[in-house]
Amino acid sequence: MKVHFIAIGGSAMHNLAIALFKKGIEVKGSDDEIVEPSKSRLLKYGLLPAKEGWDETKITADLDAVILGMHARIDNPELIKAQSLGLKIFSYPEYLYEQSKDKIRIVIGGSHGKTTITSMIIHIFNVLGIDCDYMVGAQLQGFDVMVKLTEEAKYMVIEGDEYLTSPIDRRPKFHLYKPDIALISGIAWDHINVFPTFENYIAQFNIFANQISKNGKLIYCEQDKEVEKVAKLSRKDIEKIPYNIPEHSINNGKTNLIFNNIEIPINIFGNHNLLNLNGARLVCNQIGISDNDFYKAISSFNGASKRLEIVKSTNEFAFYKDFAHSPSKLKATTTAVKSQYADRNLIACMELHTFSSLTHEFLLQYEGCMNDADIAIVYFNPHTIEHKKLIPITENDVKLAFKRKDLLVFTDSKLLTNYLLSINWENRNLLMMSSGNFDGIDFNELGNLITL
Repeated sequence: MKVHFIAIGGSAMHNLAIALFKKGIEVKGSDDEIVEPSKSRLLKYGLLPAKEGWDETKITADLDAVILGMHARIDNPELIKAQSLGLKIFSYPEYLYEQSKDKIRIVIGGSHGKTTITSMIIHIFNVLGIDCDYMVGAQLQGFDVMVKLTEEAKYMVIEGDEYLTSPIDRRPKFHLYKPDIALISGIAWDHINVFPTFENYIAQFNIFANQISKNGKLIYCEQDKEVEKVAKLSRKDIEKIPYNIPEHSINNGKTNLIFNNIEIPINIFGNHNLLNLNGARLVCNQIGISDNDFYKAISSFNGASKRLEIVKSTNEFAFYKDFAHSPSKLKATTTAVKSQYADRNLIACMELHTFSSLTHEFLLQYEGCMNDADIAIVYFNPHTIEHKKLIPITENDVKLAFKRKDLLVFTDSKLLTNYLLSINWENRNLLMMSSGNFDGIDFNELGNLITL
């Protein structure tokens, strides 16, 4: 087979390209910009385009499939050429379904936690020697790529993103996977540029739940009332299995699960991660994995990349980075770090970086979400707002939205760095949260300077 990727440099797209290459498929692609880590990974497998840019001559009649990335525009010359030739054009999720339609599909959906839950399940399968294909949205320790596709695996574990599929298919990605086993971790309004109302956003999860296969299973977080409503409204032939926070203890900054009156130490913490863990356990139960085997395997799970990932720690200080950016994620992550180290002050810093977070209407959703931090800091770059062609926001807009009088707001990353370096970090923790990078702040360097 011969497959061409339009926008091969995307985070998900380049991983799929590598997965197909490993499967023995001839893979080529194009993109107008390819950055790290995609660039190095594509180069490693001989898949990096010779030059950046679009080239319709690469689209030939002998291609078996063209895979279209969300980054490409509807007027992309390669897309237009593929359409004119009548080639099979797949979106990323369409092709994943095509590769897994004869497997048992496990799809993890939700506004938060889906990357971690998917990662947990893949980790359990790997430890227990259960072969599975997968797609996950973060790099996992011990795994080369974020997508694996084989002929042999019985299961396919998929992180079900609710964002749009492609420039020519405006359905949410998770509507295309048709799960046999599905999980919904939580619903908190996100992607305001695509789903203009909360009701419209919730409707996408109702559609997802009702696409579960006949007599399939829906595992859902009963703590989330919106998720509970979705579960109750789903088809009657679907088995609904709720989950909540498992029994646990926290001793000296370490979380332990309690199972059969035995404490099992784990490497993750926070109520949101304990919920994620219990959801993953119930998914594993559905394919015959016992609680005993699950708890033995989960004790070695270190978390997904950028999800409460430790940057630097000493006996008196810990520095965590996290992908959190939406209000619900921000609150859960801040609360988790404060609860884990109740005797330390917490300095929590988040970056307004996504389209939604920089929108006046959505900004109001952040009220109270950093109240557990002893010092709360918000960073945003006015140039990012200008680049996204949004109405400018001010430092005062941010303070009013977060409803915290002592909130510190920075718009210059150098000034933010200088402020952090001026703090006495004895018996304090630092939490940096963003889907971006605070305009180039090197977390490792910052951690080293703090602990000098």
